Amino acid sequence: MATLEPINTCLSVQVHHMVCSLGLEKVDSADLERIVTVSGQVCWEAITPYLRTLDTEDQGLNYVESVRLLGPVCKSVHSHLLSLSTKQFRDQYGLWFRWTDNTELFVEVFEAIRSSQHTATALSLMKLTACLERALGDVFLIIDKDCPFLLRDLLASQELATVFGQSVMNVLRVFLGSPRSLNLRNILWHGFAAPSEIPPMYTSMLLLLTAGLGQILKGAVPHRTSTLLHRPYFKLTQLEELAVFPDINEEAIAVAEDFVGKSDFVVKIMLPYWREALAAYRNQRYADCVIFLLPQLEMGLRNLFTTVNNCPNRLLTAESTTLYTTFDEEILWDLLNHQEGPRIRDHLSHGELDLNAFPKEMASHVVALAVVLLHHCCREGNGVATENECLRTIIGSTHSYCSRFHPIGRLKQQLRRCVGSLQKWDEIPKPTLGQPPERSGSDHSGPTAQTGCLMDKLVSNLINRLQPVYNEELSLSQHLLTEAQLHLVTKLLAGHTCTLYCPRATLEAVALLRKIASQCLTVSEQIMSSAASRHQQWLSKSLRSRQRQNYLRMLGSIQYLHPVFSLLTLLITVELLNVQITSKNASSECHCYLKFLKSLLQYTENMATYTSPDKNKWAESWDLTEKLLLKVKNFYSKWYNVITDCAT
Repeated sequence: MATLEPINTCLSVQVHHMVCSLGLEKVDSADLERIVTVSGQVCWEAITPYLRTLDTEDQGLNYVESVRLLGPVCKSVHSHLLSLSTKQFRDQYGLWFRWTDNTELFVEVFEAIRSSQHTATALSLMKLTACLERALGDVFLIIDKDCPFLLRDLLASQELATVFGQSVMNVLRVFLGSPRSLNLRNILWHGFAAPSEIPPMYTSMLLLLTAGLGQILKGAVPHRTSTLLHRPYFKLTQLEELAVFPDINEEAIAVAEDFVGKSDFVVKIMLPYWREALAAYRNQRYADCVIFLLPQLEMGLRNLFTTVNNCPNRLLTAESTTLYTTFDEEILWDLLNHQEGPRIRDHLSHGELDLNAFPKEMASHVVALAVVLLHHCCREGNGVATENECLRTIIGSTHSYCSRFHPIGRLKQQLRRCVGSLQKWDEIPKPTLGQPPERSGSDHSGPTAQTGCLMDKLVSNLINRLQPVYNEELSLSQHLLTEAQLHLVTKLLAGHTCTLYCPRATLEAVALLRKIASQCLTVSEQIMSSAASRHQQWLSKSLRSRQRQNYLRMLGSIQYLHPVFSLLTLLITVELLNVQITSKNASSECHCYLKFLKSLLQYTENMATYTSPDKNKWAESWDLTEKLLLKVKNFYSKWYNVITDCAT
């Protein structure tokens, strides 16, 4: 999979000129004493005049001229910081980073600048931009409650301009705010910039500007009624669900390091990032490892995409008019994109995670994914993999992988919980009675033989509905009992279901099925909880006469609701497997299908109310259930032929 020509840069011509050359054109440095005082005060009034605007009606920023003129300023600031020791930097500027709630990170950035190591400077710049964005969002929330998700929108907001001043925000926008600017955050976090391509003077400048913002803020916040509060860090709670791969051990790291030099997945100019990522993992710097790797996974996937599809231009940096390949077009959806997944790059790049408490499990997962991709494009990978047990396990783990965080994957997990809950109904304690529970004369007599026939018919409909999507032949007689239906649900959920590129109609149907499953689980859990509580009261003889009668009605209801909710769980599962076929039907048919699902949802919501501890409407629950069963029968009778025709 080797590319035809070596890649010297992943920045387009225009972006490369903007980032790597434009700010260095002027040889002279700016007068440092005008930019920052001896005591460390940032003189914004000496910086903002270097900004230029366009000769247009809106007088937007002229990013090219602004970068060119700010270049000497950045150079002077960089020289100034290099002249300081860590203690001097901390003494002079440490106070002004407190507004970010992460002073030590900025000290770490300063030390990286002094080290003159390109990878360390790039890593620090990614951390700086993430932390700065988070801190600016906290300031935004002093004024408004809905903080913009994108950094460029945050920097362009009127709220921040009110606090810091529009000219100050314009300075920041030159460095971070637009695809037409230096756009330092995006070209790093999306994997476009090689380690040596971003001049370290820009990191120095952003470091000083962040301190300058703290100085402005000290004067601005005391005059406001609201105080600056810092949002808590996001907690990664999905680590157990991500436990797909074995832990990365030293042997696996060593083989991965070998792969890095042999895999076409790695763009050669990005090799230092890969080596630093694996070294960071070995040294237990797990956040650094992942920050290094995520942009390179994206770059590697983009490289793979452009090579396979013969479109090398798409490897280059996006400009404002250019579409470029990101994770939105590629794989790793569970880790990066699905809303209920960890969305690890989003949370990292927006400063939402505590880097000092970054979990090893997440880093191990990302490294394992990197190993799989490296091996996939490695010219000598197959021989190595067969010799290394850990790598065999890692690579083999991807073969049976099913999405955990796509809405379909989440629905499958909900259904498994429903099955587990319904299977526990047999353990519901019951009192020893001299006679079976009786209903009062005003109650409905409960299920009849006709109801039993209706339930059998619905099971038959569901088995027929499975034929287009399930290879095994199923016998109706073997699936009439509740236990067999729940076993079938478990078996059906174990199969692979395609989740990529689901159309909107499919996702809408899945969303309804998820709500139905959620209500089913609520009903099941409520019934078990109420039954256990009432049984204890029965044993202690603390139930009043009316409560005893209600308890007996509950026990009778359990007998008929168990098969109904088991059948409903099977129905949801069957519809899940058919949902992509059904959603391709004509709009009118699809509308009727969604209407049917909404009626199921209405039933389960009502049942969740009726079975709640404060309601206990057991007689009404059967009336509602009987109507639901008839509605399901009518739906399948009316639409079954249409749906099956579309499936075939």
